[in-house]
Parts: sequence; structure tokens; C-alpha cells
Amino acid sequence: MGPGGIATIIAAASLFVLALAVAYAVFRISRFIDEAKLSLKVFTDETAPLLSESTKTLELINSPLESFAKITKNVEEVSTKVTDATTGFMDKNGAAVKVAGALLGAAQMSKGRKSKKKTV
Repeated sequence: MGPGGIATIIAAASLFVLALAVAYAVFRISRFIDEAKLSLKVFTDETAPLLSESTKTLELINSPLESFAKITKNVEEVSTKVTDATTGFMDKNGAAVKVAGALLGAAQMSKGRKSKKKTV
């Protein structure tokens, strides 16, 4: 056997070792992909019920909030109507409002005098 035959045997052995290394890498990668697929399936199976439960919880929370929004809107409408009615009354009966204000001021002043007399 000459130098070319020995070189051929060494080259063939090296190619065989490379082929084994590539086959081992492919085998390990396929097992890794199988494990990743299994992990993803387990994750998906555990996450789906959690998402549906959280969706239901949000629906239960939003229901009273919608009612609260309706109540707030109704209160806003009532306060707007009271403001409009008060403004209309003051515009039409300005003198009556002034007299009522004067009477209210006089009543508060007389209360103040009574409390001063009691403390003295």
C-alpha cells in the first residue's frame, strides 16, 4: 500500500467521523425540537383556561363599572337640569333672589348675635 492508499483511508475515516458528528447533531436537534413542541403544547394547554378565566373576571368587573357609568351619566344630567332651572329662576326673579339673600344674611347675623350673648 502506497502513500496514496493511506491518505485515502485517512480521508475516508475523517469523512466517516464527520458523518457521525453530523448525524449525532441532527439526532440531538430533533430531540430538542420534540421537547420544545411538547413544552409549547403543555404551556398552551395551561394558558388557555387561564385566559378564559381572566376574560370572565374582566367581564364580571366591567359589568358594575358600566352600571356605575350609567349612574354617573344620570347624575350629570340631573345636575345639569338643576343648574339650568336655577339659572332660569335667577334670570327671571332677580329681585326675589336678592331679597332671599338679604333675609338669609340677616338670619345668620342674628344667630351670631345670639351666640355672642350666650358666651358673654
